[in-house]
Order: sequence, then structure tokens, then C-alpha cells
Amino acid sequence: MYKVRLWSVRHSRFMERLYNTANPGILLVLKGVTKIFGKRLDRPITAMEAGVKGFLFDCQMCGDCALSKTGMSCPMNCPKTLRNGPCGGVRANGMCEVKPDMNCVWVLAWDGASRMKNGDAIQNNEFAVDHREKGTSTWLKLARDEKTTDE
Repeated sequence: MYKVRLWSVRHSRFMERLYNTANPGILLVLKGVTKIFGKRLDRPITAMEAGVKGFLFDCQMCGDCALSKTGMSCPMNCPKTLRNGPCGGVRANGMCEVKPDMNCVWVLAWDGASRMKNGDAIQNNEFAVDHREKGTSTWLKLARDEKTTDE
């Protein structure tokens, strides 16, 4: 998974285009599914989202996705779960203070954002994640207009 996560960050411009192309269709389908089935298919939809985003980004399903703002690097992979930027312990070589064999999530985020068309979005700090939302689908929230920020 880690290698795929690094690939996604290195190809963040491609992933951004793919997201911008696929997202309207995904949301349209989910709006229709929700209208027909209500919340009965939430579990399989959430599992599908977790599978796709877990494989590509090592997504932690926090329920408040920020991938499009963080260079396709999931900030929840930070051992300290920092969502608003790097801690003061990033090593000189860009590696994590807590896990020295892991690249700092935020160093990767800034690198990925630098490749993206809308990479400036990383400058809009994220607030702490609401842990009550862990394991919920951001796609379903967007489809139901329960969330105003973009993934």
C-alpha cells in the first residue's frame, strides 16, 4: 500500500484530473441510489469507497476527506494525525519523527500539491477531524449535500 500511496502523490496531477472527471458521475449515481434505496446501501458503498481510496491513497476513512487539498496524501497517515500541517519534528531528510522509515505525510502533501492545478488549496488549513465520523463515507455525504467542502 505504501508504494501505491507514494505513486499517487507522484502522479497527483493525473489523480486530480481523474477525480475531477469521475467525481460528478459518482455523485450523480450515489444521489440516485440514495433516492431509491435510502440508507440501506450505505455499508456496501462505504466499503467500496474504503477499498478504492484505501488502495490508492492508504485512506484511513476519517469521514472528512482532504485528498484534493493535500496533494493526494492522506493526512490521517501521519502518526500524530495532524491535519493542518507538519509537526516540528520533520527530519532534515523529509522523514517522519515518529516513524523514521516513513516519509513525512506533509512533505509528500506539499510535493503532491505542487504538481496539481489546484495545489494552492493546501494553504487552506484543515481543522481537526471529528473522530465521530471515522469510518463514514465522504462520497455519500457529498451526494446527500450533507457536506459543503470538496473531497
